[in-house]
This record gives sequence, structure tokens and C-alpha cells, in this order.
Amino acid sequence: MAAKVKRGDRVLVIAGDDRGAQGEVLRVLRKENRVVVSGVNIVKKHQRPRPTGRGQVGGIIEFEAPIHISNVMLICPKCNQPTRVGFVIEPDGRKLRQCKRCQATFV
Repeated sequence: MAAKVKRGDRVLVIAGDDRGAQGEVLRVLRKENRVVVSGVNIVKKHQRPRPTGRGQVGGIIEFEAPIHISNVMLICPKCNQPTRVGFVIEPDGRKLRQCKRCQATFV
């Protein structure tokens, strides 16, 4: 199955506590159907310090937790609107993503 959302895409969060937030996709976890979006779903983790060999310091760290891929919507790079994604096969055999609003194609 081709990916509708890829790393580096701008997405809009459409459901959950961070609804309305926009950010860039940092990672796509395909097996779990989740994405990590910058600045979205920030959680705190209490981390114990590790021995000096690893160099991890203790304290409270903040990081972006994954959210389900169905809770984000791709923002088209051409029309700058949240859109659903379709696919188009070019005559040379390449499969490109297509914006359902403006019909623009992109990688």
C-alpha cells in the first residue's frame, strides 16, 4: 500500500487534544499506523539517570509521541489546504500522490 503521508510532509491534526495544530511529519511508523508530528502531542517522561558510560542525564524530558495516522490530514504543497490524497500513475510508470482539491500531483 502506498503511503499517503510521508516524512517531511506538512499535516493538520483533525482529531484529539491537539486538533487544529499543524506540523511537519518527523517519522512514519507504518506497522503501527502512526506518525510523529513536530510540536504535536508533547508528553513528559521522567527519566532516571544512567551510568556515565551512556551519558544519559536524569530529569523530566519532553518529546513528541506518535499519533494515529487517521487523525492527521495532508496539507497540499500547491494550494496550501488540507486535503485527501489520491494516486495517479504517470505514463512513464511513476506513481504520484494527487491533491483531491486542486488536482495537483506531487511526490
